[in-house]
Amino acid sequence: MTITGTTVRRASAAGLVLATGLTTCLAVAPAALAATPVAAVDAAPAAGLGRYYQQRLDWHGCARGGDDRTGRALDAAGARCADVTVPLDYGDPGGRTITVAVSRLKATDTRRRIGSLLVNPGGPGGPGLGIGLTVRPVMRETGARYDVIGMDPRFTGRSTPLDCGLSSGPGLLSAGPDRAGFDRQTARARDVADRCRATNADVLPHVTTRNTARDIDVVRGALGERRISYLGYSYGTYLGTAYTQMFPARYDRVVLDSALDPDRYSPRLMKGTEAENEKAYDDWADWTAARDSTYGLGRTREEVRATLDGVIAASSREPLTVGTAPDAFRLDDSQVPALLFTGMADDTDPARASLAEQMSLLARAAQGHPSTLPPAFADLLRSVFTPAGSSTGSAQTAILCGDAPAPRDPETYWSDIERARAAHSLFAPLTENITPCAFWDRPREAPVRVRHDTPALIVASTGDPRVPYTRSTALHDRLPSSRLLTLAGANQHANYGVHGSSCVDTTVNTYLATGHLPARDRTCTA
Repeated sequence: MTITGTTVRRASAAGLVLATGLTTCLAVAPAALAATPVAAVDAAPAAGLGRYYQQRLDWHGCARGGDDRTGRALDAAGARCADVTVPLDYGDPGGRTITVAVSRLKATDTRRRIGSLLVNPGGPGGPGLGIGLTVRPVMRETGARYDVIGMDPRFTGRSTPLDCGLSSGPGLLSAGPDRAGFDRQTARARDVADRCRATNADVLPHVTTRNTARDIDVVRGALGERRISYLGYSYGTYLGTAYTQMFPARYDRVVLDSALDPDRYSPRLMKGTEAENEKAYDDWADWTAARDSTYGLGRTREEVRATLDGVIAASSREPLTVGTAPDAFRLDDSQVPALLFTGMADDTDPARASLAEQMSLLARAAQGHPSTLPPAFADLLRSVFTPAGSSTGSAQTAILCGDAPAPRDPETYWSDIERARAAHSLFAPLTENITPCAFWDRPREAPVRVRHDTPALIVASTGDPRVPYTRSTALHDRLPSSRLLTLAGANQHANYGVHGSSCVDTTVNTYLATGHLPARDRTCTA
């Protein structure tokens, strides 16, 4: 899931989403985690990397033309932007270089300045240059004490780009109701892998979370910070975990919101989330049924679900046409379930209303009625289902496939779909579906594993449909000094500054202000 630079978030259909190398990580047995002194770890850059850590950044305005809404908003807020030079391959620091784009909203309470807070919105592949515009206000007075740093991770946004020339953007699609649909998805996955290999073979091995963590440490050094604080959402929690494990002397305060379990991190992150998505779907259907006069999808949960079953069945017979030129789209039975799945990640009223409006338009299309698309819905369809999303989709796929291996045999995925389909006929063909990683080259580095304790604040919702609550609690169990902040009774992915819980926001802000974790785990009620 990605959180954009506005308060509106769009979940990618893939949902989220590793790598030894030149790190300063100490090999510590799990039983010794709590006893490992952070100060014992050398904070100097590895050999050959000094010029990157010591570079002087050229801060400048952020806007790139009149159509650059994020850049203009950053400029209006007083932010400055810069490009940080990093090595493509940290094993060859004298070789090819790339750039990573960063923004900085400087602390205004300079007398009580704490340091720099780098924020990652998730993804993977989510640009984060404008994320400070969202996070800074949520921090309230604490925000004035930090330089808030946004960053487009390598090969995303304004950083050195990656584009495989794909026909669509990021995200999982559904395999549909039968083997023919699955075979089409298998062919599509193979084509994506072949395209990326043909156009970017020299780059792909270096598009990894481990290398992004190394980039973060270069950014820290270039900012002149001995340590850096970190706030990550969704996939950003895995990136944050990677950073704390690879550079255990170089972080200060760490918040991991909707936290992944590193031991379960793989290209198949959505596998096993069917029950959570069914619960979120039922709750949304109840909400929508109570507003049938507005959306016309049904007066009960069962009626709403039956209506959308009919929409998906209609898209199987013939793609649905929504919108009018130039914003006209044809959506089939691989795409309609993906849109529904995407909308399940947020249970706030505005998000539920947005999804209900989208499904109402699809229901009208299934009946042959023309429709005009709201601009936000047209933007979503364009970025997910057309070549306009190719760059984002290329980066997301490359990160997932470059971090950890996936099963190679398509029959493994088909078997998983068939096994889960009986109980979850809508979601299993999507969450268990094959991805391009089945045809990708093997990762060069091993996945990140927890070897060091981290006194992080982990935030999790009990009904998170992207990262099941048990996965966040698993990370909490692996980090004895961490604290768990639970939002009970919410089907929410990403909580701090998103769901509107003053309990969650105040607890996080207190930690960021004082550096002191709550004395014990805490629960907030949605």
